[in-house]
Amino acid sequence: MPSTTVETPAQQDDDVSLSHGLKQRHLSMIALGGVIGAGLFVGSGAGIAAAGPSIVLAYALSGLLVMLVMRMLGEMSAAYPSSGSFSAHAERAIGPWAGFTAGWSFWVLLCTAVGLEGIGAAKIVTGWLPGTPEWAWVALFMVVFCATNLAAVKNFGEFEFWFAALKVGAITLFLVLGGLAILGLLPGTDSPGTSHLTDFLPNGGEGLVIGLLASVFAYGGMETVTIAAAESENPVKGVASAVRTAMWRIALFYIGSMAVIVTLVPWDSKDVVEKGPYVAALDELGIPGAGQLMNVVVLVALLSAMNANIYGSSRIAYSLVQRGQGPKALGRVSAGVPRIAVLASSVFGFACVLLSYWRPDDVFSWLLNMIGAVILVVWIFIAVSQLRLRARLEREAPEKLTVRMWAFPVLTWVALAGMAAIFVLMAREPDTRVQLYSTGAMTLFLAAVGYAWQRARAKAA
Repeated sequence: MPSTTVETPAQQDDDVSLSHGLKQRHLSMIALGGVIGAGLFVGSGAGIAAAGPSIVLAYALSGLLVMLVMRMLGEMSAAYPSSGSFSAHAERAIGPWAGFTAGWSFWVLLCTAVGLEGIGAAKIVTGWLPGTPEWAWVALFMVVFCATNLAAVKNFGEFEFWFAALKVGAITLFLVLGGLAILGLLPGTDSPGTSHLTDFLPNGGEGLVIGLLASVFAYGGMETVTIAAAESENPVKGVASAVRTAMWRIALFYIGSMAVIVTLVPWDSKDVVEKGPYVAALDELGIPGAGQLMNVVVLVALLSAMNANIYGSSRIAYSLVQRGQGPKALGRVSAGVPRIAVLASSVFGFACVLLSYWRPDDVFSWLLNMIGAVILVVWIFIAVSQLRLRARLEREAPEKLTVRMWAFPVLTWVALAGMAAIFVLMAREPDTRVQLYSTGAMTLFLAAVGYAWQRARAKAA
């Protein structure tokens, strides 16, 4: 195997052709709003129904893990800004096969997510405009965001800036109203006190495990800010700022909103799952039009995620090609944008939508299971890469350590132990066991292809 300490020109500067059109305000808002997705607004309902009030503990535990992962990723991204983010770091630290595996598995995850988000957004719109075909709305959304990402990176930044501003404003208003109601300061409402919190673990440890698994996957998407930072005016400063604010963002938006919801609404209320936890909480406060208001916010969250995932997948693909790990056509850049990569990512996303209509019971569900645990695989690559790169940076370029992992290497090992524990929990649960095995099979396949490619390149050199 070739030494992994020797960096190729592509590794040293794989973003030379990309523009740097993202301003600091874009990056700050992407970092702020990127953590607020449809998984939080809608998907958290199933976690609350399973875990009850202990969902707050579940989100706190998984939030701590995510904070550690983001700190590790921030340390590497500040030292080596790259649109390949963790994929480029894995190649530099472990070897080309690792970058190949992490990068292409994450590309499949993002492209599939684009399709899922398009379907979810279309369902909301057809609820307002019954009789209109879902596929037409999905096609419209795909065209709009594909065109946005084809034009210039600043267009992506502007869309995400305003999408994120609306999401942040909505959830902040929710937290303020909920907090006032809990304190008994909201006119027309009585404080529930702690009456809904008495049975903290209604379904025991099993319910907490289900809630923990649901919360882990709700945090997916935070990695996009380190990808976007490579195209900002000051990549190092941008990454450092985004990572340093990750802790309070997670605590406020995720853990804080879960605490407000389970305090205001009985955990076993059917509305928590059927309407969504935020709508259920607003209805509990008697706020008129809450359901439609939250539908608008969820629609924005879905469209924001589509936009961000088309962007993120195209940049990951571009970086992989620049490092010789994909079809050369995907690496072509025009006006600072990898347009072929944007088109390829959009086409794959739309193909997922078609699969959901044509074969919802087999092919599409197989695809969903295949990407079910990809985010955990990526986190493991991040942790192992940081373990190896930190020692190299301290020895060769300590001035690049502008962001440092806390209590290194202890907390890095703690994070890896946490990821291993989640894998064990997934293996115990029938609903997540299939995802674990399917993702494992895809990861092993990509690793084998990546290793074979690495050996072939080494022999040719």
